[in-house]
Amino acid sequence: MAIELDEQQTTNGQAVGASTNGGSSSYKNGSSSSGVKSDVVAFIGPGVEFKGVISYQGSVQIDGRLDGELHTEGTLLVGEQAVITAKISAGSVISRGEIKGDIIAKEKVQLLATAVMEGSLNTPQLSMENGVVLNGTIEMKPNGAKKTF
Repeated sequence: MAIELDEQQTTNGQAVGASTNGGSSSYKNGSSSSGVKSDVVAFIGPGVEFKGVISYQGSVQIDGRLDGELHTEGTLLVGEQAVITAKISAGSVISRGEIKGDIIAKEKVQLLATAVMEGSLNTPQLSMENGVVLNGTIEMKPNGAKKTF
């Protein structure tokens, strides 16, 4: 399967707007198993391997392999077949797959039953289902909250 770029640029392994044809996913049409709806602007399907930096304004769905960095203000949806070795910065992360690397999420991280996470998490809100494997550190600070003692 090849990566198809839609009205975007690729430079030195950096891509903006990469999407793929075909493939199936539990997050098809921007809905996750948790009922979260979002506009998926990029999709890397099963069998696709991508190395480099991905930057988006909207939500991204990964069902293949990614090695590098991923930056989005929207939601990152990680499918059950996904293997991601990357530094991730996102609004929210919802994962069923394998992530090796650090995650900074502005809103929340949701790890579903089949997720495997190795690395640091920095998020104001974290939820995990039974069956998740998490090896790493967690830092949680409420957004905009002031500490009073």
